[in-house]
Amino acid sequence: MSETPKFEVIDRRKMKAEEEKEHTPAPARETGPSEPSAGPRLVVPEPTPEPVAERSVAVAPEDEQMPELPPAPTAEESRDQKTAYDASARRLEDLVRAQNPGVGAQPPVGFEHLVQQLYLSSMIQMGAGTQEGQRPRVDIMGARQTIDMIGVLAEKTKGNLSELEDRTLQTVLFEVRMAFLELTNMITLQGVPAPPPPAKR
Repeated sequence: MSETPKFEVIDRRKMKAEEEKEHTPAPARETGPSEPSAGPRLVVPEPTPEPVAERSVAVAPEDEQMPELPPAPTAEESRDQKTAYDASARRLEDLVRAQNPGVGAQPPVGFEHLVQQLYLSSMIQMGAGTQEGQRPRVDIMGARQTIDMIGVLAEKTKGNLSELEDRTLQTVLFEVRMAFLELTNMITLQGVPAPPPPAKR
């Protein structure tokens, strides 16, 4: 049985639609065909019956099966959600500035912020930033995953970045891989300490 952790994607649009249905009062009378709502709508495709011949197909092993995903949001749903998200972020920023007048407007997040965040995460996982006099706490397997994520990002964005973005990403990937190599070499050179000799009776 696979030890790989499983995850489930929850369609929050469906939950929101059910909540709105519970809190919406019933109309007093019907005056004609109902108008479509202005907000986002959940569109669920009708399941198509599976042909009998296809039901006998062998099922892929558990770890090779793709997780069930909700239907992709429509362009209208994505646009409405982005508008609501931006408005909520502006309200939060106004609230922070009202309580801290010296805080300026936050710069928009760009690709370089994502690369920088992954770089910092991997370096901290490899013990960087430890205060003087304290023993570094190293999460070498976590660092490897973060570095691999930077590699995936580089692979998936190939040909879609500006020259500066690509150079930044490639430089960061080179630096974190070098730091990983140095750290793993130190770990393997130290070796595993020999067990103590058995006590004499």
